[in-house]
Parts: sequence; C-alpha cells; structure tokens
Amino acid sequence: MNLQCSQCGATLQIDDNFCEECGASVAVPTFSPQMHKSMNVDRNIYSKDQCEKCGASSTLIDEEGFCLQCGFRRVPHELDHFEVIISPKLAACCDRGLRHHHNQDFVACAEVNNGKAYVMVVCDGVSSAQLAELASKAVAETTCHALVERVNEELKLGEVQHERDIIRESIEIAKQAVCDIPYSKTTKENDPPSTTIVAAVVMNGVAKIVSMGDSRAYWISPSGSQLLTEDDSWFNEVVKLGKMTEAEARKSPHAHAITSWIGADAENNHPSPFEFNIPGTGYLLLCSDGLWNYAPEPSQMEILVKQYLHLDTGAMARNLVEYARACGGHDNITVAVLSL
Repeated sequence: MNLQCSQCGATLQIDDNFCEECGASVAVPTFSPQMHKSMNVDRNIYSKDQCEKCGASSTLIDEEGFCLQCGFRRVPHELDHFEVIISPKLAACCDRGLRHHHNQDFVACAEVNNGKAYVMVVCDGVSSAQLAELASKAVAETTCHALVERVNEELKLGEVQHERDIIRESIEIAKQAVCDIPYSKTTKENDPPSTTIVAAVVMNGVAKIVSMGDSRAYWISPSGSQLLTEDDSWFNEVVKLGKMTEAEARKSPHAHAITSWIGADAENNHPSPFEFNIPGTGYLLLCSDGLWNYAPEPSQMEILVKQYLHLDTGAMARNLVEYARACGGHDNITVAVLSL
C-alpha cells in the first residue's frame, strides 16, 4: 500500500516523519507524558484469547502464544490492552476485545492543576477507514493536549471564559491532526483515516461534553442515571424521521452505521458541545460502543456500574471491560471513569 502526503500527494514510506518533497510533518503527534501519570501496558493479560486463525479455544493456546491446534502464533501488540491511571478518581481502560485483530480504540485523560479540572477523551477508529488505529490515537491525544492547554489558560485567568468554546477549538485542532495522517488514495478501501470521539472537560461543577459518532457519555449516580449524548447514527436518523420503528431499524445491517465522525472526508461535520451541571456525587463515564452495546440503556449501565462502587476508578474501568469481554467482546472496548 502506497502512502501519500496529505499536503502534496508525494509517496511516503510507513516510517517517515516528514515528507521529502514538501517538508510537511507526517508523524502522528503524541503527548502521553503530559496526559498520563501512569499508563500500564500489559501484553500478557489477555494473550491467551482464542486462536485468531482457526478459532480454537484459549485452553489450546500455550504460554508462548502458539495454538496447539493449527500452530499459529499471535504476538500481542502493546496497545491490545492498556490502562490509564491518573488518580483514584480518574482512570481508563482500553482493550482489543475478542473478535478483532487490532485495537482501533484509544483513550486519553488528564487531571489539571491538582484536580481543579479533568479532561477525558475516548475515540473509536472507524473500521472501514484506513489506519483507523492511528486516527483514534491522534485525535484522542491531540484533543486532550489542546484541552489541557486551554483549561490551564482559563485557570490562570481565574474565571471561566463562557464565550470561548474550548472544546470546539480543540476539536478543530484534532481534525487537522487526523487529516495530516498519510494514507493511500489508490486502494479500493480509500476512505481516509477517521474516528468517533466523545470528550468531556469537568471544571467548577460543570461538564462540557461533545460527541461525534456513537461513542457515549453517561452520568451514573445514586439518584438516577442518564445518557448524556445522542448517537450520530443511521438508526437514530430513521427512527426520528418515522421511517422505521426502533425494532425494525435495529434489525437492519445499517443499524450501527455512523453519520458523523472526524476525518478528511467529514469536513462539514460540526460538533455541538453542551454543558451538563453536575447534580451531586456520581460518576461521569465515557465509553465506546464495545461496552455500551452490552448495556445501552442508562438503567442497565447504572446496574452494571453499581456492582463496582467499592472499587477505585482504575479497578472499575477494568471490570467494565471484563464484563464486555465476558459478553462476547465483539468489538474493541474502551471506558473512562471519573468519580465526582
């Protein structure tokens, strides 16, 4: 597959950081040191999943990853499963799941100024697009980094600039980051790198939230729970327009198709950030559809989360991922949890 510079169209090598023709940077930006107080990558935690080649059960996978039935060996990737532990209040877990060969989800979180603000970003790379795993990583990390910078600016001023939409500004920066990822424009599957996003900034008792695609934000509390975002999906559109009932739309092969995303082919998609006033103690939970497909209703997510109230957010996120895997793990699974 020939990669091409997004600026001039010149052919690139997979490990190039700059285009030799125009000098444009083509490296995926990383800001991990600023965003992750602790990023635990465990290559072995799920290394004995069923064989990807022949489907043999995990009991037939030896300690070195070889399938005793067909001989295939899967070498775990460092991002197959990773956890982000910011503090006992904020953590995330991201996992490949059981059915996909690659993890195309990514998550980035940050605590700002000793807990005066928190930033959470979950992205789910669009599987039909090229380099989806790079898209989700670039957008999650770029958005988180941009939000941290802007929140710090507001904290230095001593007041929130309500007329300034820091989430929209950060999303625009992330859009440029994903558009700069080089990709092949000559393959049959020529959709450019793209991803969903759900992001939140929590400060002064208010959560500013934005979503594009079907990654979600939930509020889970003792007094009740609610889904804070609305999926940008074919399912929602046809139901809203009265073209199908929910039951009819759910049976369609297009039910999970998204209608909004971040990518070079989605330049006209404009997110609409909104504010959610934190009503009291509870949990702000951001996740990809790899989790919520198994507990889509707020009441179901509430029942699930309340099983882990005795745990810190790191263990809670890990257990939520384990739940999705136990349900079949049909997709990549990502969850970020903030205790408030």
